[in-house]
Amino acid sequence: EAQLARFLHLVVEHKHRIGFEGTILIEPKPHEPTKHQYDFDVAAIAGFLERHGLTGEVKINIEVNHATLAGHDFHHEVAQAAALGLLGSIDANRGDPRLGWDTDQFPNSVEEMSLALHEILCAGGLGTGGFNFDAKLRRQSVDRTDLFHAHIGGLDTLARSLLVAAALLDDEVLTGERERRYAAWDGELGRAILAGERSLADLHELVTAHDLDPAPVSGRQEALENVVNRYVQRAGA
Repeated sequence: EAQLARFLHLVVEHKHRIGFEGTILIEPKPHEPTKHQYDFDVAAIAGFLERHGLTGEVKINIEVNHATLAGHDFHHEVAQAAALGLLGSIDANRGDPRLGWDTDQFPNSVEEMSLALHEILCAGGLGTGGFNFDAKLRRQSVDRTDLFHAHIGGLDTLARSLLVAAALLDDEVLTGERERRYAAWDGELGRAILAGERSLADLHELVTAHDLDPAPVSGRQEALENVVNRYVQRAGA
């Protein structure tokens, strides 16, 4: 761990020494090239960078296939990185869910990419980063035309996904639902809890004194999944 951190510091120091203004990126790799790692996923990298004073100097390049191999949805990793100020760039591809390794196939799921692009738009974009196809043809795709279909299909997937993500954001489909679900945290008690002004003992006393029985707010997952599907279908019309 200390050696990897020192190596990254050397890279950062060299960047400033030569006046390079680009972004230094590190990519989560759950299954390669080592077994016990400090770059398993966004959360692991965030902790590693914070521990070694590299926050602000290094951002994260998120690969779709690595996110799923780590057991996460791609859009979860994007949202996590954005929330921590570490979102840097994207490797757009996909994996085979029945295989336990990095197959690096071209992206073809509008739904998967739409949810991730929605998070990117919510974060204000990628800054100096962008999208890269870290992808290759499957072994049995041996014709030149397969390269054409792979790249154009991947580009079309990203383009349509961006239309879906923009529509979801403009209509506040997901952001509005999130605000509704957590609205109570903007109330007087919610703000006091978040500000550290209420202890567990305080809350216990409040509940018993007023016989409180708060009702949980539904996450409406199934309804929202159906709404996202409709937006995906509408973009393809």
